[in-house]
Amino acid sequence: MSWPYEEILSGEVWIRFPPGKRHETICARLHQEIQRCLTSAVRLLPAREVVQVRTGTMIRPDLSLIDVESGKLWLAVEVVNSEDHRPDTVIKKTLYEEIGLPRLWIVDPRYNNVEVYETGEYGLTLKAILGNNEFLTEEGLPLLQMRIADLFCE
Repeated sequence: MSWPYEEILSGEVWIRFPPGKRHETICARLHQEIQRCLTSAVRLLPAREVVQVRTGTMIRPDLSLIDVESGKLWLAVEVVNSEDHRPDTVIKKTLYEEIGLPRLWIVDPRYNNVEVYETGEYGLTLKAILGNNEFLTEEGLPLLQMRIADLFCE
């Protein structure tokens, strides 16, 4: 998608900037790797597919995994757009915490790192900031082992 798109965050309409080429490349790499590692417990949605997480809130994560049993969002991945980062890094992060999203990854091409969050007793907890030669893994996707440098390579 190389055009602006709309999200509704707690009743407020946000027009989002179109993702750039690097953003889309990173998104495609993530989708390809997650697709390879899927289990029968989750379903991968297309990039920026509309997900209604509650009344008045329709989000479009760069990558969404849905829990098959509950039908709820289980993992959201937001690839940060440097021109339009506040909705992903502040507003949607708060929203994800409010709805009890089990997993959130914030992928930041500005710094070539991935912030990994899990919901715990006190809300979203930062579990790791991964960079360079570290590996992105996920207990719910046992086959996933993606080197961060490979995600961001030019």
